[in-house]
Amino acid sequence: MSTTPAAVADLPLESDNFEVHEDWRPTHNPWAIAITVTLATFMEVLDSAIANVSLPHIAGSLGASQDEATWVLTSYLVANAVVLPASAYIASFMGRKRFYMTCVVLFGISSALCGLAPSLPLLIFFRVLQGVGGGGLAPSEQSILADTFAPRDRGKAFAFYGVAVVCAPIIGPTLGGWITDNYDWRWIFFINIPVAILSLYLTNRLVEDPPWVKREVARTKKRGLNLDYFGFALLAIGFGSLEFVLDKGQEDDWFGSHVITYFAFACVVALVVLVLWEIRQIREGHRPILDLTLFKRKTFAVAFTLMFVLGFSLYATIVLIPQYAQLLLGYTAELAGLVISPGGIITMMTMPLVGYLVGRTDPRRLIAFGFLIVASSLVAMHTLDLQSSYFYIAGLRSFQAAGLGFLFIPINFISYTNVPRSKSNDISGLSNLARNIGGSTGTAFLTTMLARRTQTHMNYLSAHLTPSDPIFQRQIRALSGAFYTHALAPSPAAAAHIAQAFLYRQLVRQASMLAYLDVTNVLAFCCFAMLPLLFFTGKIPKQTGDPPAAH
Repeated sequence: MSTTPAAVADLPLESDNFEVHEDWRPTHNPWAIAITVTLATFMEVLDSAIANVSLPHIAGSLGASQDEATWVLTSYLVANAVVLPASAYIASFMGRKRFYMTCVVLFGISSALCGLAPSLPLLIFFRVLQGVGGGGLAPSEQSILADTFAPRDRGKAFAFYGVAVVCAPIIGPTLGGWITDNYDWRWIFFINIPVAILSLYLTNRLVEDPPWVKREVARTKKRGLNLDYFGFALLAIGFGSLEFVLDKGQEDDWFGSHVITYFAFACVVALVVLVLWEIRQIREGHRPILDLTLFKRKTFAVAFTLMFVLGFSLYATIVLIPQYAQLLLGYTAELAGLVISPGGIITMMTMPLVGYLVGRTDPRRLIAFGFLIVASSLVAMHTLDLQSSYFYIAGLRSFQAAGLGFLFIPINFISYTNVPRSKSNDISGLSNLARNIGGSTGTAFLTTMLARRTQTHMNYLSAHLTPSDPIFQRQIRALSGAFYTHALAPSPAAAAHIAQAFLYRQLVRQASMLAYLDVTNVLAFCCFAMLPLLFFTGKIPKQTGDPPAAH
């Protein structure tokens, strides 16, 4: 089916409550298209985590400090956060396929430049470009899948997409560590280049824009290019500042830092003005950067919240478990990565099943089951201690991962329920924004709560470690004698100092362990709190055949 730009431009508006070409289907096999667009998205999500373990090597190679090297991560996340919500708006001017291919080209070229960067400032600049290119990939893929597959098959398509989005952050640190240890940190960027070239070729051959996307582009051309520069500026300041505050807050003591305070103030002001500006744009009939009218639909508003909490709990635990294994149990970076790897395998195994079920049963039941599993696994993590074995920790993580498989697909599925297909770009952009901001918030919450709860528990546990406490003194004498007897100290006085240092380290470990348990309690509560929200979505119809046109 071919439609000329002029004909497309004359089609009825969505405001007429009429959705056109609902029976449109792509020319090529939908699964070939799904594999094509997932290539680049997997690469992009992987890149958001792969550089974490390489930071010490990057800092040493480029003559920078560890704190300066963290900007390699922050710059990517900030650029990503700005582009994610704007992707639908940009695609309405360029066309979705052209926008997606532009993002792949920019991501591939900037990856090559990152690998060749001779200094840290240039590496950070190229990472910004990489974040701009990567920010448009995931929303574009999700909207392409939503339009390519019939509603009854969307669950399977989202399952395929979910494997990439959920498993890539798990694989990233392990793969990045292996590449850095065996080759060079620059190869964590160079490996993107062949994937980008293959993705670009296949996208050009297989992917096509549906009629409603062509219609919107044709109307834009007919009206003339009129970009909302003020809206873009507010978007960049608001979400860029938010990402900076979340990433650097604990490191700079939050509002004890003037820099964090300024950025937090800029974030709040910019986002409030952005919402008011977008409402005005909608009332005046202009294309908004953020389509806030979607939040009038209860199902989408609930799905947005659920996706935020999913990102919050997913990324928080991806950081929590390896940190616990390395800092408290003495695991190597590679072994700590292997602790969470079985969870990725479990997620990959459950997602095809969920993809099959989501179009044949009420998705709310699957979501409720998923949050119950995740919350129960977090409660079970309260049994962890400083003697927990590798298999016990990996088992708890696998238990949690089984629940994650029941969340990602159904939440995405209900996001598109009873929404016009021409809104697919807007839905995917906001859903990915919810997951990413949720992930950043979860990571910031984790690091802050760990630091503060560890200090609280240390104050409580050390209350009895005084010279007047007979149990403490008896323990010091016993340890001092053991260290001196086994020639671990040159004198009784030195043995006493070593004994005190040993007890202090044990105190820190115990306080940290209790802080980790506090974090799991809060995460479990957040997951349980999502269950009542499902009652506000309304009944989700089963998709056993092609649905009628949405209004």
